[in-house]
Amino acid sequence: MTPVTIAVEGPTDTAIAQRLLLHAGLAVGPVYEAGGKSKLDQKLAAYNNAARNAPWFVLRDMDQDASCAPLLVDRLLRTPARHMRLRIAVHQGESWLLADADRLAAFLQVRVEAVPHSPDTLANAKQALINLARASRSREIRSALVPPEGSTASVGRQYTSVMAEFARMHWHPGAAAKRSESLARCISALRALKR
Repeated sequence: MTPVTIAVEGPTDTAIAQRLLLHAGLAVGPVYEAGGKSKLDQKLAAYNNAARNAPWFVLRDMDQDASCAPLLVDRLLRTPARHMRLRIAVHQGESWLLADADRLAAFLQVRVEAVPHSPDTLANAKQALINLARASRSREIRSALVPPEGSTASVGRQYTSVMAEFARMHWHPGAAAKRSESLARCISALRALKR
C-alpha cells in the first residue's frame, strides 16, 4: 500500500490527519506542516501536481473563509488531481475532536452533557474546547489547555501537545463521524483512495 502524504496547517492537524488515515486503513506517509492556512493555500498547486502520481491528504480548516466546504474546495483547487484529497474541517479540526463527545469528556474530565452536540455548527470550536477545559475537574488539564489569567494567548501552553495526544491515542473518528457530517465525508473520501 502506498503511503499517503499529509499536508496540514499545524501540529494538532497532523495528529488528526494521521489518525484519520489509520482509521481509513491507509498507510501514513510524510507530513508537511505549513505553519498556517495561508501558507498551506500557497502550496496547494504544488501538492496537487504531486498528487497526479501519489496519494495526498490535505486537511484545512474552513474557519469563516466560505459559507460551506464545497465552495472553499472549489475556490482553492478547481481541478484536483486523481489522488488528491483536499478536505475541509467545518469550521475547525477541533470540531471533529468535539464530535467524539464521550471520549473527549472522559479525557478532559468534564460532563459529557457539556460537550456541544453539533460541533460542525460552532464558529469557533477551539474556543469551545478551551471553555470545556475551564470546567475540567483536573487541574493539569486546566493548566495545559486554558491560557493563564491576564495572558494574551488564546490557548494554554501545552494545548497543542495535549490535543495531539488526544487525537492520536483516544479519539475515535468513527464515533465522531456520527456527529460531524464534514468528518463523515472526509472518511468516505479517504477510503476511496484504497480503490
